[in-house]
Amino acid sequence: MKLYVYDHCPFCVKARAIFGLANRPFELVIMLNDDEATPTRMIGKKMAPILEDGERFIPESMDIVGHVDGMSEDRVLDGPRNPRVVEWISGTADMLYSLAIPRWAASPFDEFSTPEARAYFTRNKEAMIGDFSDRKAESGARVAKMNRHLPVLDALIQSPDAVNSYISEDDVHLFAALRALSIVKGIIYPPRVEDYRNRMARRTGVQLHDQIAL
Repeated sequence: MKLYVYDHCPFCVKARAIFGLANRPFELVIMLNDDEATPTRMIGKKMAPILEDGERFIPESMDIVGHVDGMSEDRVLDGPRNPRVVEWISGTADMLYSLAIPRWAASPFDEFSTPEARAYFTRNKEAMIGDFSDRKAESGARVAKMNRHLPVLDALIQSPDAVNSYISEDDVHLFAALRALSIVKGIIYPPRVEDYRNRMARRTGVQLHDQIAL
């Protein structure tokens, strides 16, 4: 199986995570961000992630997760979900993306290995969230606000191996959010959040971005 992704993309992290959690081999293909032809050839439009499994192409991160998790009778994501975890993720999403997107645009990801690909991302994302310089100017207040939200998450984490004690879809969504947050310098991770995100990075095989945080 081949999985077509962008390294920065949280939705792509969800698709990558299930391969690690299920211990299934796959080939990772990182597309240039301005490559419209490759995804359009597969599914008729530009998006990521896309799973190629034989002659079948599967878009949408959670459809890929379900497909891979369903390959075995012993499903990986069989634990219960917690509405409070779901609420925390959705309640911090706008803040997270305002922090992360301008930093992704300035980071050394393979999808931005040409000036044209980086410019393509910047142009499209600034149309969504506004000028990156304005978002960067707000970073101090947003980082402080995120740091006030993280202790709430800390209280929800039941185990470093699974937010709700047993691995579930909540872990796929939460790890994707925390991995996206790792590009932001100045985030203070409470102990259980820190243990969880590092443990999940090892289990999924998806490296955090602490070393290149901006």
